[in-house]
Amino acid sequence: MSAGAGEDTAARRVRGRFITFEGGEGSGKTTQSARLVDWLSARGIAVRRTREPGGTPGAEAIRDLVVKGADGRWSALAETLLMFAARDDHLRQVIRPALEAGEWVVCDRFVDSTIAYQGYGRGLGRAAVDDIAAVVVGDTRPDLTLILDLPPSVGLARAAARRGTETRFESLDRTFHDRLRAGFLEIAAAEPDRCAVVDAGAGDTDAIFAAVSRIVAEKLFEEQSGDG
Repeated sequence: MSAGAGEDTAARRVRGRFITFEGGEGSGKTTQSARLVDWLSARGIAVRRTREPGGTPGAEAIRDLVVKGADGRWSALAETLLMFAARDDHLRQVIRPALEAGEWVVCDRFVDSTIAYQGYGRGLGRAAVDDIAAVVVGDTRPDLTLILDLPPSVGLARAAARRGTETRFESLDRTFHDRLRAGFLEIAAAEPDRCAVVDAGAGDTDAIFAAVSRIVAEKLFEEQSGDG
């Protein structure tokens, strides 16, 4: 085996793990991703927490364009292209360097959100999103995706209670959010090895995190599956 091949093998061995959180509005991704980062850090794992759209100054600027303002300001295709413009910057500056350095990355939303929101919710279709993802994302795919699932009525009520400013998608009608939920569940059903659905509509945040941490332990480091 050549020296170059040996170096490539070593690099693959030390690559960090990539975990994404997905779900509709008010599903609790921000809370659960923060708790998971603390849980991993307590176990001696170097971990980076980030989000999409966002994670870099340029991507955060694009986030403001997408999640604020009137619903009709962008077409489904324009939204998708903006999401992937932000994602390209995020991948190049944050996600890939961290993984290559052996860090774990916990990201609040990734490609599955674009598939669900723009592909299913907006009606663009999954094929168009997949085609763009093939160019921008390539093989930088999550090792584990946790989909926090709950009825849209519950999630929207939670989102309204927090009184945030990023309400562009929250303001869309119930049929959009029904399509969104169905999209996430179809993604999970199609990729059961990568995706795990967590019931985020029942129980408090502690109970939900108990399910999240159990799944992470079982799927990514089975030797610690008894940890709480």
